[in-house]
Amino acid sequence: MSDESKRPGLPEVDLHEYGGKKDGERQKMDERLFMQLLVFDTPPEVDPEEAATALIDGCAKAKLAGVVYEDANAPFGLGLLTWSADPTHFVTNVRPVFRAPELRRLVPRGDYTMLGRTYASGYEPDLRYWLLQRSIDNVTDPEARWAVWYPLRRTGAFAKLDRAEQASILREHAGIGMAYGKRDLAHDVRLACHGLDAKDNEFLIGLLGKDLHPLSHVVQSMRSTRQTAEYIAQMGPFFVGHARWQSKGE
Repeated sequence: MSDESKRPGLPEVDLHEYGGKKDGERQKMDERLFMQLLVFDTPPEVDPEEAATALIDGCAKAKLAGVVYEDANAPFGLGLLTWSADPTHFVTNVRPVFRAPELRRLVPRGDYTMLGRTYASGYEPDLRYWLLQRSIDNVTDPEARWAVWYPLRRTGAFAKLDRAEQASILREHAGIGMAYGKRDLAHDVRLACHGLDAKDNEFLIGLLGKDLHPLSHVVQSMRSTRQTAEYIAQMGPFFVGHARWQSKGE
């Protein structure tokens, strides 16, 4: 640590994520997984089937771990979800895939670009799994091919609440998600995107399941929670995709 960072009055900077205690010690890590969703429209002159096949082939050729979605709300829309613990991956490995002639004419849908990082709440029993593998397992589950992805931003009023009240509000919200997960109706991916989102959103949510209706239902159920009813400033846009291709959970 530099002498400048130790000057009196400066706030302490701690980049670690913290989990619950393991073997008597609180877990902490300075690693996390980044996930990025890119969404495209296929122009009229390009066959959407050929575009989807080219995108899958391009990912396979580049040895990218990811998911290719067909957009349920856009007949010619495609989505690509990729991930890495090193965000440079999106620039050095993902971008070159779209230089292929078959993919250059895809039209990026910028409002639907989502980029976020895993984070911990402080109670996770296996912090490494939570930060680096859980999200991958959920998006690559071959039985869970439906996905709903969306960003959200809380109001500033939530940040001003004391931690105990924040925790109570979040527990109510999380309890609903856990109820759906326990019945294998919907599993989630929760990512932070502070400073990474073009529209200043704070979090990205992915809901995954074998059927679409429960994913819609969990969003509906969340509307009555105090967090959503009082402290969410913006949600969406919502991307609804069906996985055409999923890499193995790696």
